[in-house]
Amino acid sequence: MKNAVLFVLTIVTALTITAQTTTEALQYASDGELTAPKNYRQRIYLSSGLGMTYGPAAQAGAANPKFDNVFVNPTSWRAFNVTGQWPDKTTFVLEVRSATSHGSINNGGQYQNELLGLEVEVKDEKRFPQKWAFFAFEAGDKTAPLPANSACNTCHSQNGAVDNTFVQFYPTLLEIAKKKGTLTPAYLQKSSAGGGAAK
Repeated sequence: MKNAVLFVLTIVTALTITAQTTTEALQYASDGELTAPKNYRQRIYLSSGLGMTYGPAAQAGAANPKFDNVFVNPTSWRAFNVTGQWPDKTTFVLEVRSATSHGSINNGGQYQNELLGLEVEVKDEKRFPQKWAFFAFEAGDKTAPLPANSACNTCHSQNGAVDNTFVQFYPTLLEIAKKKGTLTPAYLQKSSAGGGAAK
């Protein structure tokens, strides 16, 4: 009986790992284009912002604030909880949605509506010389990485709280980074000068 239980647990564990790997795997074409991840909502939800969206989606309607929802692959999320750092193959997905205030019984505030675009940030130390790369899906389900000197790469490298990422906007992870001592010197300096959240 005991052996049977162990066998079942082994099978369940293997299936779980396989499912996680399938969920997290990224697909690249031979020319380096990334296929937009279809199952990103099965990943770990980190946070949402309103009116913080930047890039092509923001240019489409700067007068109207957009919602952005951030997801990260489960394996990297678990690693960050232990180390306060992002391992290789970390993948963030930024989902951009329109905001609306008119619908159903809503009488105030705004809620999320149509999908406007996806942006993906990938850490792959073998594939990308700068380790991190950004992909902006404006039309279609495949796109090449943005240039290494793109605005996204520059902004993240200069302002990311941990490595190349905006952990400062993810409250639960920011606390972990503080405890692990993994906040970047640049972020700490800017936060100290501006009275930011890193106190």
